[in-house]
Amino acid sequence: MYFDTHCHLNSEQLYEKRADYVRHAMDCGVDHMVVVGYNLKASELAVAISHEFENVYAAVGIGPEDCLDTDAEELAKLEALLTKPKVVALGEIGLDYHWDTVPPQKQKAIFRAQLELAKKYQQIVVIHCRDAMQDTYEILAGAGVKGIMHCYGGSVEMAQRFIKLGFKISLAGPVTFKNARIPKEVAAKLDLKDLLIETDAPYLAPTPLRGKINEPANVVYTASEIARLRGVSVEEVARQTTENAMKVFRI
Repeated sequence: MYFDTHCHLNSEQLYEKRADYVRHAMDCGVDHMVVVGYNLKASELAVAISHEFENVYAAVGIGPEDCLDTDAEELAKLEALLTKPKVVALGEIGLDYHWDTVPPQKQKAIFRAQLELAKKYQQIVVIHCRDAMQDTYEILAGAGVKGIMHCYGGSVEMAQRFIKLGFKISLAGPVTFKNARIPKEVAAKLDLKDLLIETDAPYLAPTPLRGKINEPANVVYTASEIARLRGVSVEEVARQTTENAMKVFRI
């Protein structure tokens, strides 16, 4: 039993054939999925998709790359989504300095505003962090929330700091990449009770499917690589990461 804690069945690449992707995932033993929003429209779709399938849940949020025009009205609409059935997290939210398309100060303001919503509704958060590790940590350290570091790409030492704040570390397809030394160290050295697995589908397809459209069924490759790195069975990784996910999402 696997739990894909982060996928985008609400994306243009997957949405039309979402039922096929869910069915294929179930056939491969992926019993639970969370569809994650990254802007208001994608969040609305995530909620709608969660109502179509029994073991599919939703996270709603406005990500750092989509927050340039976010205002109080849009945040109010997001807040309304937080109360919908099967919404299990606020996300993905955070900071992304890689593309330089949204000024950091704007990203931080929307990030903090959504963290306040998470506190108000006692909801966990799903964090997107790219090239902004220290700023993300400093904001979360004072936020009083818990959640998930999505598609984590930082060091073991930084992961341990996030874990102390109450976060789980989620690993995706990059841990399977041949030269991905740091994600492999994270997979091998952290306590398995602190790890989650995800696909981030349709992005970041794992080895041996790199370059193809990713889908929730492929989370099994991530689990297999973590098992190999740790010298344990894939069944143990699947069981523990699923148990971790059920607890963090309060399912």
